[in-house]
Amino acid sequence: MTTEKKKIVAVLLAAILLIGVIFSAAASLVTVRAISDLKAAIGLTTDETQEDDIPIMNGEFWIRSTKNISDAYRSGSDAGLSAKDKETLEMASAVLEEIITEDMTPYEKEKAVYDWMTTELTYDTGVLQVIPQTSEDCDNPYGVLKYHNAVCVGYATTFRLFLQMLDIECMVVHNTERYHSWNLVKLDDDWYHVDIYSDQGAASYANFNMNDEMAGQGHEWDRDFFPAANGLTYNYAIQNKEGIEDIYQIPARLRQALEEQQGLVALGFDAIDEPHAQIVEAMLSGIQSFVDSGDYGPLWMDWSWLHVTGSEYVLAVHIYGFEQEEPAPDISEEDQAKIEAAIDEAFGVDVDWSSIEDAMENDADMVEAEAVG
Repeated sequence: MTTEKKKIVAVLLAAILLIGVIFSAAASLVTVRAISDLKAAIGLTTDETQEDDIPIMNGEFWIRSTKNISDAYRSGSDAGLSAKDKETLEMASAVLEEIITEDMTPYEKEKAVYDWMTTELTYDTGVLQVIPQTSEDCDNPYGVLKYHNAVCVGYATTFRLFLQMLDIECMVVHNTERYHSWNLVKLDDDWYHVDIYSDQGAASYANFNMNDEMAGQGHEWDRDFFPAANGLTYNYAIQNKEGIEDIYQIPARLRQALEEQQGLVALGFDAIDEPHAQIVEAMLSGIQSFVDSGDYGPLWMDWSWLHVTGSEYVLAVHIYGFEQEEPAPDISEEDQAKIEAAIDEAFGVDVDWSSIEDAMENDADMVEAEAVG
């Protein structure tokens, strides 16, 4: 950038700052965003790590603060919010009213939000889900909640909005290469990583409440900037571990999980040494080959050892690919009658609709039987 252009930029920034001083605190929020957008437009974005106003995927998406919306929810007043932010607040409030109860602990509230986001947002089966074009809002809660259309940034900022509305500390984390983002959540006095985008559609809890060691297996971030996550108490696998007396019981337990369509099996070992861990790994590899063969449908699995303390470990086995039940079409009897009349008239014959419905039900039963194996 030439010296002359830099002078022009400096004048523009100074003018915007002056506007922020003259007008109210609400205008100041607009000013911050305007400055950020201006910097991005002229290539002055910082290389330093920060939580908000960070471009992801070369500026295609942005991490933006929604603290004004969560503050409005907790205060009970939406004064000062834009029309778009008010609509976001209404949509988010409706979700929380549906899934949150007063007797829930912070962890239970966090899990309820995770469960809702990994299922409801992924399996949006509406035929018009991509109409209108929503790409410019897929990185923020407005687009995520309105259109169920999200990239990783959208998942992360929406999750943070929900938790901040519930008065639970939450941050958005971006990786060092700035192509992915997820969350840090504080429960009690410990931080945990949560990557809902990576668990979308599966609700496997594979990336739910991880400590730094667990998250570091698939994520890379600025550890000097973001708080250390050392918690284990609220890791889902550790919370739901089941004891096992004999390692040779593992195949039977995993077969049960496949038949019952369980996405996670967490097995707790009070003590396990390297030779026995190798035996377990060999069994898991054999089971994985069996699962990959397709006898239980298009499934796949992976596993990880979670170190608790000393020689105590939890084996977390995640199974993916279970089909989600799709909702039946919501078509009224009147509309169904019009459909039948229109087709009968167009093709000039009387269609036996009862036989068609029976055939469709039989096909659905066959697909379900094949999926169960």
